Amino acid sequence: MVFSIAAASGFGCALTSELIAPIETEKTEAIAPQARPNEKRGEVRIEALSKIYRSSAGEVKALDDISVDIKSGEIFGIIGRSGAGKSSLLRVINRLEKPTSGRVLVGGEDIAALNEKQLVALRRRVGMIFQHFNLLSAKTVFDNIALPLRVSGASREHIESRVSELLDLVGLSEKRKTYPNRLSGGQKQRVGIARALATQPEILLCDEATSALDPETTRSILQLLRDINKKLGITIILITHEMSVIREIADRALVLERGRIAELGEVWRVFGAPRHEATRALLAPLRQNLPDDLAAILLKDKPEHADYNQIVALEYTGENGLEPDLARIANALHVKVKLVHGGVDRIQGRAFGRLLISAPSEARLPDFEPLTKGENALVHNIEVIGYVPLPDYSI
Repeated sequence: MVFSIAAASGFGCALTSELIAPIETEKTEAIAPQARPNEKRGEVRIEALSKIYRSSAGEVKALDDISVDIKSGEIFGIIGRSGAGKSSLLRVINRLEKPTSGRVLVGGEDIAALNEKQLVALRRRVGMIFQHFNLLSAKTVFDNIALPLRVSGASREHIESRVSELLDLVGLSEKRKTYPNRLSGGQKQRVGIARALATQPEILLCDEATSALDPETTRSILQLLRDINKKLGITIILITHEMSVIREIADRALVLERGRIAELGEVWRVFGAPRHEATRALLAPLRQNLPDDLAAILLKDKPEHADYNQIVALEYTGENGLEPDLARIANALHVKVKLVHGGVDRIQGRAFGRLLISAPSEARLPDFEPLTKGENALVHNIEVIGYVPLPDYSI
C-alpha cells in the first residue's frame, strides 16, 4: 500500500494513497529534478477555472473564471484575504479538488483527465509544504524525509543517498537522528521542505509555509526557497496573506478577492501601483502613514493669517527607473525642501514608495506638475496633502 502525508489545513490530516508515486530505483537519482521530454515541464496553465462548492446551505463560488499562466522555474505568489479562494486554487492545482469548469494543465497535461495511475504520477511531480509542518512526531528527521521514498519502495541505498543530500541542501545534516519535538519551527519547516523534494518534483506548492514562524525565521526559510529555486530550477507556487512574503521572494503575484482575479503582474508593479482596493488593503500594513505629531498639526486648507509650509507627497511606482532625488527636485522648484517622513523600498531593482517633503509657501502646485511629465520626470505622482503653520517643520 502506498501512503503520503496530507495537510491538516485544507488537505486532510490523514496519510492518503494519493500523494506519493512509486520511485524507480534501478539507478541512482541526482538531487536535481529528472529531465522530462515535455518542454512544458514545471509550467501550470489555468484556463477559465471556476470552483463551486455545493451544500445544503446552497452554493458557494470559491473560484470564478480564473485564467493565468505560471512559467516554468518562476516563483509565483498567490495572495488574498481570508476567504479569497487561495486554498481552493491550490487544491485544484494539486487535483485534490476537481474544477467545476475550466482546466488546469500541469506540464501541458489536463489534470482533470488523468486516471488513477496518472494522478499518482502527477503527485510525484508536485511537492507540497505546509503551514504546520505535518511531521510525524515518532519519527526522526531522517525518517520523516525518507517516508515518501520508503513507502514507495525505494531501495535502502537510494534512501540513504537521497535523504543525506536533502539534509545537506536544507542545512540539517547534524539533525538526522533528532525528533521533531527537539527542533525549532524553522528547522521543522526545513524538514518539511526536504520531504517535499524527496520525489524530485518539478513544482513545489507552499501553503502559508511561513505564517507560523517569527520574522527572522521567515526570512531564512524564504532565502532557502529562493536558493532551491535557483539551484534546482523548480517552479514554486506559494499562497500567503502576507504581502511582505510576496515582496521578499516572488517574481509575479496574483491577488485574489472573492474568488476572482483582482490583480496580476510582476511584483514591483503590484506593489508600486496597486489598482484594486483589495491589493491596497493588503499593502496597508507596509505603507508609511503620517507620523502622529505631523497629523496633529496638518491643515487641509492654507492658513489665512500665518506663514506656512506645504507638505507634499512624492510617489514612486517603479516605472521607468525613477529614483528619489531631492536635490534635483529642489533645483527644479527653485526652493529649499526638507524630507519629513516616508520610505522607499526596492523590488526587482525598482524603487517604489512614498516620501513626504516640506516645501515653502512660494512653491505652487503648477510648479510641481512638470516634475511628473516627460523624459525628465523626477517623480511618478505628486500631491500637496496639507499645510503646517511655521515654525512647525520649518526649513
